Amino acid sequence: MAGYFGVLVSDPWLQNQFTQVELRTLKSSFVAMRRESGAGLKLAELPEKMSRLKHVGENLSEQERASFLQESYQDLEIDVDFELFLRVYLKLQALATERRGSGTKNASAFLKSPTSTLLHTISESEKSSYVAHINNYLGGDEFLKKDLPIDPATNDLFEIAKDGVLICKLINVAVPGTIDERAINTKRILNPWERNENHTLCLNSAKAIGCTLVNIGTQDFIEGRRHLVLGVISQLIKIQLLADLNLKKTPQLVELVDDSKDVEELMSLPPDKILLRWMNFQLRKGGYVKTVTNFSSDIKDAEAYAHLLNVLAPEHSNPSTLTVKDLFERAKLVLEHADRMGCKRYLTAKDIIDGCPNLNLAFVAHIFQHRNGLSTQTKQISFLETLPDDAQISREERVFRFWLNSLANSSFIDNVFEDLRNGWILLESLDKVSPGIVNWKIASKPPIKMPFRKVENCNQVVKIGKQLNFSLVNVCGNDIVQGNKKLILAYLWQLMRYNMLQLLKNLRFHSHGKEITDADILEWANSKVRNSSSQTRMDSFKDKSLSDGIFFLELLSAVHPRSVNWSLVTKGLSEEEKKMNATYIISIARKLGCSIFLLPEDIIEVNQKMMLTLTASIMYWTLNKQTVETQNCGSSDSENGSLLDTISNSTMDDTASESSTDDSSCN
Repeated sequence: MAGYFGVLVSDPWLQNQFTQVELRTLKSSFVAMRRESGAGLKLAELPEKMSRLKHVGENLSEQERASFLQESYQDLEIDVDFELFLRVYLKLQALATERRGSGTKNASAFLKSPTSTLLHTISESEKSSYVAHINNYLGGDEFLKKDLPIDPATNDLFEIAKDGVLICKLINVAVPGTIDERAINTKRILNPWERNENHTLCLNSAKAIGCTLVNIGTQDFIEGRRHLVLGVISQLIKIQLLADLNLKKTPQLVELVDDSKDVEELMSLPPDKILLRWMNFQLRKGGYVKTVTNFSSDIKDAEAYAHLLNVLAPEHSNPSTLTVKDLFERAKLVLEHADRMGCKRYLTAKDIIDGCPNLNLAFVAHIFQHRNGLSTQTKQISFLETLPDDAQISREERVFRFWLNSLANSSFIDNVFEDLRNGWILLESLDKVSPGIVNWKIASKPPIKMPFRKVENCNQVVKIGKQLNFSLVNVCGNDIVQGNKKLILAYLWQLMRYNMLQLLKNLRFHSHGKEITDADILEWANSKVRNSSSQTRMDSFKDKSLSDGIFFLELLSAVHPRSVNWSLVTKGLSEEEKKMNATYIISIARKLGCSIFLLPEDIIEVNQKMMLTLTASIMYWTLNKQTVETQNCGSSDSENGSLLDTISNSTMDDTASESSTDDSSCN
């Protein structure tokens, strides 16, 4: 296949203002505008035509755009080429930000990646902290030892990350076992295709553990885009540091609540909110009367830190910490206290008084990991025994949350049962799955104070579901408003399955509009494997013979012959061999470009719905690749960002299929 070149701009500075995903999107918009103009796109036409562009179109009126251009350019009748178009867009984008603000609405969305092109500066403090983290956790890695330790004073981090290996390894530090390292290309010198495979693998794997990757493509890593690379690393480190902030890993957290109802509320909170609740719980023990609500302004005077460490490690306290007046000196004393406790430093005294939220969150999370001060004899632990076993529901909720966030809706979702209750995100998702199907005139946008407006939104959600032939017997909008877990999961599964089948239908242009069925997907997979001269087949998506993984390895090899290294494949006889094959299948599929969330256990246990969506994801990737190659054999996007982004922003986040409630919900 041809190498990847992306959208190139002659001015290096201008090129660096955009990600490849953004450049492709803007290029498409520019070409469409120029085609509409016929004789050539004039500068005077941009105020009206740019209304369709996100951010610039949404946050500035046509009159505001026109006035700005009149003030900025003397001749509005000049022809607009792509570079001038980009410069105008950047200026209007900056104006929109100045007029309306940056638009950051959700302070708790700590997993959001800083992918905006408005700010391309990076925090040197954050970079130094993350480099120290990488040196600490990956310093002993056999492959990376030639590059580590990284000097935080340089930009070596971004050079080392260009081959994709470092990010893949860091993902496995954050959530061990996510990537089968046998699938990583680890030659000392990688060709462009192998390097791109590594980045595709790491991006799909990062999404599978909860990272939000909007407007990031493989080329951004290859080019060493510092703010984007650092944004991904930041999310991975946060996932690792907050991994224990749940009742499954740390059941002693029930000490923070009084009864079983509060336990359920605690279970629904995102990790950063639980961390804040824990911090305030410990502060109350020390007589600190203020409530800490964030990891920035509320801790800038370091007083809360001083009280927290005095409660957790009184043997290392320094009486002068709370009496010193100079905030910088107090912050230094706090860090000295943390050092005596054995806590790693994720920030400096200046970061504390500057209120750097990412580093302060990391610092508090590490304190929690090192010494949480919770009782090992928690009497409230009995509350957990009275609650229903929500392990499966929690796993399904995780899948849908990651998928919905990948759609780049207006709000980041921390918990589907809580954050979908006003219906708005569901309406946005429906509109992306089936454009134009939502009647926005009768929809109410958050914040929604009147309860009946939420019911109206959710009633429309149910109505649209019935239009799409979802199984919604005796379901009404109020069920969603009330947070009925089973019904919400059933609805989301059907929504994802519908989107998946529509994507396949659209790609199979030779089907003449025929609906794609589960049987079609089954037959496609069997024919692919059969045509590769293999004898394996699956009788259905619940065929128990699938548990050894051999069929899916045959399928992956059939659609991309060089993808499977058969010397690494086991016979799949024992549970351990099955797990090795299953982890290899998942990593190879992600390496090709399939955005999937399933776990090895889903293959081993032959989860019917997961088998369907894994197969459909491979089918989608194959048909999409064939379609693009047919249209343009030299098109590089099919190998890189556009394919990745198409899949990642679609329902091919196949873990969703695991998240069904019962088979009848899916028909």
